[in-house]
Amino acid sequence: MTRSPGHSVLAVRVDRLDGYVRARTAHYDASFVSADPAFGHAHITLLAPWLADPTPSDLDVVARIAAQTPGFDTVLGRIETFPDGLIHLRCDPDLPLRTLTRSLAAAFPRCPPYGGRFGEVVPHVTLDRVADGITQETVAAELAATLPVVLRVDRIDLQWWENDNCHVRESWKLGADDRR
Repeated sequence: MTRSPGHSVLAVRVDRLDGYVRARTAHYDASFVSADPAFGHAHITLLAPWLADPTPSDLDVVARIAAQTPGFDTVLGRIETFPDGLIHLRCDPDLPLRTLTRSLAAAFPRCPPYGGRFGEVVPHVTLDRVADGITQETVAAELAATLPVVLRVDRIDLQWWENDNCHVRESWKLGADDRR
């Protein structure tokens, strides 16, 4: 097993899919299954990798962006496969998520989404990867009773991903009127 040095992710939890994604995570590498009940294995990545050791000022920037972003709804119902074989659920609408990612990336230009590996960032929930016996169709059949998922996006979590140490470090509620 390859040990991860760990990385942070600014993400939106997708609770209705967490059991499925958690099980798939355990199948591939159980050291990434979190004991933290706040941790969302099923999530939409907004910005990753992010800062390993954010300063209070960095955290304040995320808090301001979250406070300025009203909560919104999206639907996860369309399963697709990226060219690299990653099976995922698309968000519809995805413009609010794209906008949130752009705001975070502009505030932290040294942290481009996915390290700058992809031209267009597509908001999605990773479900699995194409392999023997695992296809977009088999995943769709397994999730048929669960989909579509209507998701209220109302929070950004700062997740830490590391072998045997996945947890939530911070969380911010969206919308200035909803702040706690």
